[in-house]
Amino acid sequence: MALKVLSALDTAKTQYYHIKAIIIAGMGLFTDAYDLFCILPIMGLIGRVYFENEPDGSKKYKIVTSTMLAIALLGTAIGQLLFGSLGDRVGRRRMYGIALMIMVLSSIGCGFSICTTRNCVLVSLGLFRFMLGLGIGGDYPLSATIMSEFANKTTRGALIAAVFSMQGLGILTASMVTMMVCKIFDATSDVRVSATDPTPQKADIAWRLILMLGAIPAALTFYWRMLMPETARYTALVEHNVAQAAKDMEKVLEVSMSQLAEDNPLPPNELPYPLFSKQFFRRHGRDLFASSCTWFLVDIVFYSMNVFNLQIYGNPLDTKKNAYKEALDVASVQAIFAVCFTIPGYWFTVYFIDRVGRVKIQTMGFLFMAAVYLSIGIPYIPYWQNHKDLGYKVLYGLIFFFSNFGPNTTTFIVPAELFPARFRSTCHGISGAAGKVGAIIGSVGIYWALQVHRKDHGAKPNPIIMTAVMVILAGVCVMGAVVTYLFTRETMGRSLEENENEDELSQRDVFVVQMSY
Repeated sequence: MALKVLSALDTAKTQYYHIKAIIIAGMGLFTDAYDLFCILPIMGLIGRVYFENEPDGSKKYKIVTSTMLAIALLGTAIGQLLFGSLGDRVGRRRMYGIALMIMVLSSIGCGFSICTTRNCVLVSLGLFRFMLGLGIGGDYPLSATIMSEFANKTTRGALIAAVFSMQGLGILTASMVTMMVCKIFDATSDVRVSATDPTPQKADIAWRLILMLGAIPAALTFYWRMLMPETARYTALVEHNVAQAAKDMEKVLEVSMSQLAEDNPLPPNELPYPLFSKQFFRRHGRDLFASSCTWFLVDIVFYSMNVFNLQIYGNPLDTKKNAYKEALDVASVQAIFAVCFTIPGYWFTVYFIDRVGRVKIQTMGFLFMAAVYLSIGIPYIPYWQNHKDLGYKVLYGLIFFFSNFGPNTTTFIVPAELFPARFRSTCHGISGAAGKVGAIIGSVGIYWALQVHRKDHGAKPNPIIMTAVMVILAGVCVMGAVVTYLFTRETMGRSLEENENEDELSQRDVFVVQMSY
């Protein structure tokens, strides 16, 4: 065991390499958010191109939209399980580049989508979005684990949160790119948009270009990702190569080889217990339940934001507005919410997480989200169903703020801190996959629940169902707060090795923890 390496990692000051690692690791999260938040205006353009003048076009558009969401989320869940396991078996670094390349190539493939006929385009787009989900899912456990294993114990939470905050930049970039592309296409269109033909032919090119441009930032970091060394914790604790771990850390941290050389390195031993054994569940079952359950619950809420989209954005096929301007309007609203609520939420977490703690922030976020949902749901029938004013939009934004200054960020951080090095990536992947199951429930299940309309309300959501959904989501948030309070252990200010259950450490592990100090 590279005890001095572990001690050097835990006590190292935050330096240039940590900032560089945030950018390199964060590009996967950037791409995830870019594709998640550009899909709404993109599906609007696709709906206008392929379903605008077709009988039952609106219904088919809704089916296609929910299917595309579900396919990407399914791919993400599988990617988290697959790459999480491979990250522990093969190594974080070896799988890191593969996940990024899948994301880059799939983003480009989504734009090309092979052909131009509707069925072919949609099948191709669905296939590439599934592949994109695999890459995004793979990046989650690898990015979190790599950053946690490079970080010191004092600012580890802030560094991992900073990686996750790249999602905010991805959301803003997706909105800005969509606005820019739509503005250019609208200004250079050689076909005058009329009430009878509000969708120019080149709109079929615009959405493709938006998707492909999202691959550029991730592609630019591929080279630097390949230059990253394997984390010292993996090399020392899993591969049992103490000397190589010290050499790798000397390359990236401001420490000399003499500071890392071991006086009495421990010889490699067999693993004390395997994954999913009785001993594993006795020591880590509670942690795996807490991280998986809270991620599942928060993603139900976070991905059900289309509850509000029906009110704020409307149905893109119900309007005769210029298709470019319609997409531009949606993107501009997303940009405003990103700047005012989403990005500040991420950076509040970065600032407070190592001061307040993970458990308190996660509990607070769940409870404030529940309060916002109740403040909309209870008075929905007498007031909110007929008002789309500033107050409604502020409440919508507050859910983004308190999810990011709360469980949406902390559920990404905690699994990367709780588990032993040999299981860390796998357990993070399991937790994330549970979250994506919740995301499918939130984005598809609740989406279709809201499509039940009463005749006298036309295209508006049924107010009774809307009220019920809001109250249910508030209840989900309360459940998340309860699970967090009862089962989630605080990891602030502790080394990764300390976060294993001390009372059941093996004799060898006790010796390692003691020697690291």
